[in-house]
Amino acid sequence: MASILDEYEDSQNIRQSAQQHSRLSSTNIGITHSGFVNARLEEEKPIFNKQRIDFTPPEKINHLAVCNNQLCMSLGKDTLLRIDLAKPDQPNQTELGRKDDSKVHRLFLDPTGSHLLISLNTSECLYLNRNTQKVRSLSRWRGHLIESVGWNKLLGNETSTGPILVGTSQGIIFEAEISANEGSLFNTNPDQYFRQVHSVEEDGKPAPVCCLEVERGLENKYFIIATTRKRLFQFVGKVAEGSEQQGFSSIFNQNQDLLPSFQEFPANMGHSEITFYTPKLRTSPKAFAWMMGNGVLYGQLDYVRPDSLLSDVQVWEYTPDIDLNHNKPISIVLTQFHFLLLLHDRVKAICTLNGQVVYEDVFPDKFGSLKKMIKDPVGGLVWIYTERAVFRYHIQRESRDVWQMYMSMNKFDLAKEYCRDRPECMDMVLAKEAEHCFQNKRYLESAMCYAQTQNYFEEIALKFIEAKQEEALKEFLLKKLNNLKPSERTQITLLVTWLAELYLNRLGQLESDGNSVIFKETRDEFRQFLSSSKHRDCLYNNRTTIYDLLASHGNVDDMVYFSVVMQDYERVISHYCQHDEYSAALDVLSKHCDEKLFYKFSPVLMQHIPKNVVDAWIQMGKRLDPKKLIPALMNYSQMGSTQQINETIRYMEFCVYELMVTEEAIHNYLLSLYAKYKPDSLLWYLEQAGTHASEIHYDLKYALRLCAEHGYRQACVLVYRIMELYEEAVDLALEVDVDLAKSCANLPEDDEELRKKLWLKIAKHVVQKEEDVKKAMNCLSSCNLLKIEDILPFFPDFVTIDHFKEAICLSLEEYNQHIEELKQEMEEATESAKRIREDIQEMRNKYGVVDSQEKCAACDFPLLNRPFYLFLCGHMFHNDCLLQEVTPHLSAFKQNRLEDLHKKLAATTQSSKSRHRPAPKDEGDTSSLGKATAGTSREQIKSDIDDIVASECVYCGELMIKSIDKPFIDPQKFEEEKSSWL
Repeated sequence: MASILDEYEDSQNIRQSAQQHSRLSSTNIGITHSGFVNARLEEEKPIFNKQRIDFTPPEKINHLAVCNNQLCMSLGKDTLLRIDLAKPDQPNQTELGRKDDSKVHRLFLDPTGSHLLISLNTSECLYLNRNTQKVRSLSRWRGHLIESVGWNKLLGNETSTGPILVGTSQGIIFEAEISANEGSLFNTNPDQYFRQVHSVEEDGKPAPVCCLEVERGLENKYFIIATTRKRLFQFVGKVAEGSEQQGFSSIFNQNQDLLPSFQEFPANMGHSEITFYTPKLRTSPKAFAWMMGNGVLYGQLDYVRPDSLLSDVQVWEYTPDIDLNHNKPISIVLTQFHFLLLLHDRVKAICTLNGQVVYEDVFPDKFGSLKKMIKDPVGGLVWIYTERAVFRYHIQRESRDVWQMYMSMNKFDLAKEYCRDRPECMDMVLAKEAEHCFQNKRYLESAMCYAQTQNYFEEIALKFIEAKQEEALKEFLLKKLNNLKPSERTQITLLVTWLAELYLNRLGQLESDGNSVIFKETRDEFRQFLSSSKHRDCLYNNRTTIYDLLASHGNVDDMVYFSVVMQDYERVISHYCQHDEYSAALDVLSKHCDEKLFYKFSPVLMQHIPKNVVDAWIQMGKRLDPKKLIPALMNYSQMGSTQQINETIRYMEFCVYELMVTEEAIHNYLLSLYAKYKPDSLLWYLEQAGTHASEIHYDLKYALRLCAEHGYRQACVLVYRIMELYEEAVDLALEVDVDLAKSCANLPEDDEELRKKLWLKIAKHVVQKEEDVKKAMNCLSSCNLLKIEDILPFFPDFVTIDHFKEAICLSLEEYNQHIEELKQEMEEATESAKRIREDIQEMRNKYGVVDSQEKCAACDFPLLNRPFYLFLCGHMFHNDCLLQEVTPHLSAFKQNRLEDLHKKLAATTQSSKSRHRPAPKDEGDTSSLGKATAGTSREQIKSDIDDIVASECVYCGELMIKSIDKPFIDPQKFEEEKSSWL
């Protein structure tokens, strides 16, 4: 047998795609022009795509059941074919083993695809588990023709069905349970129990139970739906928690006292079928469709309602071509938005939203009449079979055109929900919704929708203008503005300017109407628009235009607010100054602390509120440059306002004494203010400013000229002193006070001649101008440089010597004392020279004793083997050892000097050896002379070497002290020395 799913052919008719396309295009009529271009690169696949399975059955197909990818079909009289659709190439064929004339009446497959019930027309029922090949008879079910089964989706598994409901042709509903286990020794039947729980009737007679469905809601609430040919029954009840295994008897018992809830329709076509739509696996159904005599009853399932599960119920009548006498519908399948009706030769798909036929597929006669249509609730595929063929439908993107139907029904929220991923469709829905709202005079909603579309901006704006709906136009522009990209600068500029004009018009209208509440709300909204960070750049670049608009409407308050938002504080301050609101202007200045604005507006503010301005300056501190504020200070201080002058001085003092400003202009200006208005503070300022030219920060020449102009001679003296013009200072001080002159005369401490000259001027002034001899004598006591003989020429001739007796005696005593001091110094010098001579004599006679066992302090060898040095500290060194110890510590100059001396010593030694040879007699006198000279030179060289090498002990002297910071190992040889230790 060929595989059922090896290959298949697509028998979709091209006519269906044409119908679909025409239906789509017809719905677009009347939609407002959009900016979208709806171009599709390829034709979309149809929603319902039919495929014929490449399968030729060996016998006629009687019945077929599909669930959870498990397909079971009854072939011929006694054959059952099972196929796992995940493994279509491994079909399983089972024989029912019936010898009588019984036929398969119905097949029932549970949601797991594990349990198959086979209802025979002989009122018997067989059971087959997916994991076995053995067909078992259900003995308790015998005598009942099974028409429907209500599976237990909650408790059913591969080995047990859990409690289920079974409907018979006699209207009896049984509760049963089937287990795939072999059972116990005494009970080998798979059916655990089989008991009646309810019975249904039509017109007082038992009626077959066509369909059964069991669903669980919230709080252990169960809903059972049972249908007959023209009735639909509902049973609602709660099951105690943990008692689900006990079955559904309690639910039916709860409804015994009440009449069962049912709906009845008069027409009867001999059978009915109900189908459910479940959006996701293992969830409860959301909608139902019941195929009965009058048509299809369609509605939603509401599990919250206490009494009825059905809601939003409506009946879609059959199309005229369906005749209940000759062309009855056979089966029905429900999808998300359609239900499919199976007729004997075709399939019709009807939209559940509007009841229109959206798809019709006619089957060729060669396959025979259609027998049944089944939907796999797990896989979602729809299966149809005839006696000789099997077909299946793939449902693809079923919701693709739903938005159009919702749109035509004016259900725009639902329409937008189903076209979120299709911007061109979303645009059409929004345009239709906007038009609908506009026609119903819901202008604000219309504006919000229009702003989200790509429709022509001019057309929409003109519509609102013609309708005189400025508020709606404003909302439209605002929404459109928010949707623009930052790169669309021209459009943003246009909309921002237009919106500003609309706001201003609205504010003007509200103000004239006197509606203060709405006016305040609109103003807040307008100011929020002006301060929007998103459009800040546009507002800033076009602020001149906005200012012009605000000015044309006379809206001063909002203009000030906009200036603050744009940080255009200069305009704000200018506005306040023009309206004499100087305090408000200063508040803006103080709040934003812009130095440039302080420099610009301080002159105006200083004229009117000087104290507040100076307070603001002081609060700014070092952020302001006082030098740039001088023009404002000088301009208004010269006008004579006492308050301005005092505040100017206060700020200058703050700069000088607290900010420690060193600018010469500041100090000069403060000097001029002191000189003109506060002379008492002038001298104090000059005294604390410093006494040296390097310490002061004002111009000395300017200060001198200023003090001279105003006649402040004492201040001039102070300036002369700082300028080190001591003669001028003394001359001027003598005109003021002699004591002041004396203090000036003592200043040149390093120049005694000048100091003496200055004191002579003071003495001359005292003698000649004041004619006070006593004061003149006091000058002698104040300055030790003056003698009586220096001031005698200043006295007149008639002055007697009695006035100078004491001064003369005192002078003679000083001379005598000086002579005695010189004598004492001479005696001390003579005594010191005598002691030095004695020390030299004592050193000549000093000696040291060297033992024969003594060793050199450097090499530790016997000392007497070679020439050596003996130091007073007791250290002894060989001549060459001492030289080796001392040489590294000598400077480069002394090392070179020592090397030269050694060379000279070696030369004298060589010449001395040559002179020891016998010489001619006539040359004897000359040799003796040369020997004496050479000996003297040799001793001198040795003495020079000793001065360098042996001037002090190398271990106790200065060389050892200087070498205390030198490392024991030369840094350049450290690595070499370190490696030698390893």
